[in-house]
Amino acid sequence: MEGNTRVLQSAVATSNRYLWSERKLSMKKLMTLWLIVVVGVVVPAEEVPLPGFEQWTASSLKPELAKLAEEAPADPHRFAVRQLADYPNDSFLLVHRAGDGQVEWHETQADIFLVQSGSATLIVGGQLVNGETVGPHEKRNGSIIGGVHRRLSAGDIVRIPPRVPHQLLLDGSPEFNYFVIKVKGY
Repeated sequence: MEGNTRVLQSAVATSNRYLWSERKLSMKKLMTLWLIVVVGVVVPAEEVPLPGFEQWTASSLKPELAKLAEEAPADPHRFAVRQLADYPNDSFLLVHRAGDGQVEWHETQADIFLVQSGSATLIVGGQLVNGETVGPHEKRNGSIIGGVHRRLSAGDIVRIPPRVPHQLLLDGSPEFNYFVIKVKGY
């Protein structure tokens, strides 16, 4: 009986050593997994830019507006524009005006203005008289008869549908800065 007890004790001891080593192995696996998860959360993977994604912040636009303000006095209309992006369905512009704008008419594009700073009066609608074709689907100059006057200032957003004449007048304001989204395909 004593021999059987020793064999049993030896088997139990071997079994305990085996279980302990399995637990150690499981703990090592668990710690490794935990470390991978923590590092993955704390140290984000390098971001891959999404095709077509754009972001313009107020601070990123500020130096561009300063450059446009320097360029505008050389233009007969005291106007400067920078195309920020152009895609098949839309394009994005940053505009600085230090004087009244020309009458504009776009046959196939809607304009969306996001006013950054300054103030102006937008004349929109009515009839374009004596407009000149300056490019495909684009007219400029002339005058507007019967348009509606809207006062614009920083923070305002307006949408001008295609085939609607429009013009910006500064009305004594020293400058007017705005972000334009042109929606194409009408």
